[in-house]
Amino acid sequence: MPLIEGMIEGVWLVDPLELRIVAANAAAGTLLGLPSAALTGRPVIDLAATPEDVFFWEDVAAGLSDHIFSETLLQRVDGETVPVERRVTPIVLEDVHCYLVGLRDQSEELRVENELERLVAELRATLESTADGILATDLDGAIRGYNRRFAELWQLPEELLTRRDDGAVHAWMADHVVDVDRYAARLSAIVRSPLLEATDILRLRSGRIVERVTLPQYVRGQPTGRVYSFRDITQRLADEARLKLAAKVFNASLDAIFVADAERRIVTANPACETLTGHRIGELIGQPLLETLLEPMVEDRRPQIEAGLSDNGLWEGEVWRRHKSGSAHPCLMSIVRVGEDEGQAGHYVAFFKDLSETLAAKKRIEELAYNDALTGLPNRLLLAQRIEFEISLARRDHGRFALLFLDLDRFKHINDSLGHVFGDRVLLEVAERLKGCLRQVDTAARLGGDEFILLLHQADARAAETIARRTMDALSRPFQLDEMSFTLSCSIGIALYPDDGTTLDDLIKNADSAMYHAKERGRAGFRFYQRQMNIDLLSRMKLDHAMRQALRTSAFVLHFQPQVDLVDGHIYGAEALIRWRDAELGEVPPGRFIPVAEETGLIVQIGRWVLEQAVAQAARWHGEGRSLPLAVNVSALQFQQTDFVDGIAETLSRHALPPSLLELELTESILIRDADDALHRLQALAALGVRLAIDDFGTGYSSLGYLKRFPLDKLKIDRSFVDGLPDDESDVAIVGAVIQLARALGLRVIAEGVETDAQRQFLLQAGCDAYQGFLCSPALPAADFVALRERWRSTPEAG
Repeated sequence: MPLIEGMIEGVWLVDPLELRIVAANAAAGTLLGLPSAALTGRPVIDLAATPEDVFFWEDVAAGLSDHIFSETLLQRVDGETVPVERRVTPIVLEDVHCYLVGLRDQSEELRVENELERLVAELRATLESTADGILATDLDGAIRGYNRRFAELWQLPEELLTRRDDGAVHAWMADHVVDVDRYAARLSAIVRSPLLEATDILRLRSGRIVERVTLPQYVRGQPTGRVYSFRDITQRLADEARLKLAAKVFNASLDAIFVADAERRIVTANPACETLTGHRIGELIGQPLLETLLEPMVEDRRPQIEAGLSDNGLWEGEVWRRHKSGSAHPCLMSIVRVGEDEGQAGHYVAFFKDLSETLAAKKRIEELAYNDALTGLPNRLLLAQRIEFEISLARRDHGRFALLFLDLDRFKHINDSLGHVFGDRVLLEVAERLKGCLRQVDTAARLGGDEFILLLHQADARAAETIARRTMDALSRPFQLDEMSFTLSCSIGIALYPDDGTTLDDLIKNADSAMYHAKERGRAGFRFYQRQMNIDLLSRMKLDHAMRQALRTSAFVLHFQPQVDLVDGHIYGAEALIRWRDAELGEVPPGRFIPVAEETGLIVQIGRWVLEQAVAQAARWHGEGRSLPLAVNVSALQFQQTDFVDGIAETLSRHALPPSLLELELTESILIRDADDALHRLQALAALGVRLAIDDFGTGYSSLGYLKRFPLDKLKIDRSFVDGLPDDESDVAIVGAVIQLARALGLRVIAEGVETDAQRQFLLQAGCDAYQGFLCSPALPAADFVALRERWRSTPEAG
């Protein structure tokens, strides 16, 4: 048919009932690879290449569609398929109904599309595989595309990845740079210059540092947009900084550093190498590393060095280095094999540290570690080693040895009065005298302060006693320093191995305990250790702990012992006495715990507590109309506190107690220890209106000259002189003398410990003013004391 032959596309005319081709043009035959005449009469089903196409023609045969446009595949005669665009249109030609099927070959078009898709896919793969983030925009900033790396660098949120919002992306970027103003200004400059190529460094809030490279995009020679590439250079900058730092460290290192090639020839060195070797760096370049730097005597170490480098890639040890001057010096050398890249030889890095000063310092440190810095005697560490050796030797041979713990008596007085420098000179002289008392096999060591240990090799008790006496004699000889002559004494405790201990700690502890008891017996003597000493020491420690607990839990109480006027028999005052009942120890008498409190210094806190409670009680009685003077004992340590007088004044004021109702009892030793300071304090107390008494008068050492100056009110006769009255002639004479002395000084007299009426009668006749003791009553709790006073007031003759 001439009509369809003139058409460029392939055309079939198909019978609508049988779906057979009734005519086809040459283009259709070419499309299917056979003459057009060969198509006439063929069912269109035979040319279907897919099951879907078969269903398509079945729909056409069923009249379900009359105008159909689709893309499909046709089966060529050679078996290949041809992609075509197909239009099926019902027409009428000369009253004959048929389908006009137009076929357009899509092979080339699809090839071009596939090629384009391939190129786009390759471009996308290239963009996604690059380590840089890529952003493409037009000249107005509209985003044409970006890769995943870009989204990662800028940490774009999910909502910006799933919707198109160019403004939001740009706003996100601007908000996530550190310097927003500079970023905006730079971006504006790029937009104004379409042909600008630029590189910028951006610091992001995430901590990343990004390099942005901006390039224009051209089409046919005209700029159409921009491509921004973003590269994370955070690590690179950090690496560069580390390299710069490493270079600075290399040059500034005090240790000499050499770098050698694979043949171990020096290729570079730092400035410290010039000091180490005496050569300039230029003279060292190219020289063999080990041969140039090490002394020949080190050659015997070469096998070790080679083995270390071969097995582990490193070697470290002490060697002797060679100097240009010819001298040799000790040093620590470390040599490391590094950086063997594929196809390249490795290098060696050698580090040299001069040990000359280190070894000298080490020697000095060892001397200081084992010897006392002042006297040069062995210190505690070296002494411990020698004692351990002595123990092992004695254990092996069933032998004995002795340990003497020596402490200078009252050495603190020398430091306090003449200064520590003078005290150190004394210790030096003591050390020399101690060494002169010992054999060469013995050891004299200083523990610290004025404490020394004498270790006597293979010595028994007799030998230990001999050395102890020799030592005491040596130290008792006069010392002569700076035209000053003085004498010293010492206390020595002796412990014997194995009787007094089989370990270092036990021997030192027991010798110390024995020395402590020697001091208790009056100093300037020695004592052998006895097991009871440790029991006594532990008992003191337990008692001290219990007293501290008692202070915290208010376990102490005050009792009050009446003071009775001998003339009229009435109770005119009381003495406040501390009492303590412990849950574990039971009733603890003051004579047991007060000495321990004085020894540990706790007596100051206890004294303050007693004073506080006594003043408070006296104030309560005063407020109730039962006023009477209350006496309180004051310890030496408490009296010597700098705030003692101020504390008395503050306590009286706080409780509103008239000062005349408080009497402080002081021992004679307090007053004569520092008479001028004592006088100053007593005058201050007298100015307050507080009454002052000397307790236990006659048991200490008194000076009538001092007594005359002190503003005292009363003397108290100690119970030791009252016990023998009226039969003991010595007690009668002493008590009479004290009463006469008090009368001469204008002081009142009170006797303590009065238990019999005969004692009371004697004291009354001798002129004593008052007494206290069991004859009247022991010390009582406050309420019982008040009741007793009321009864006594109604019947004073009962006293």
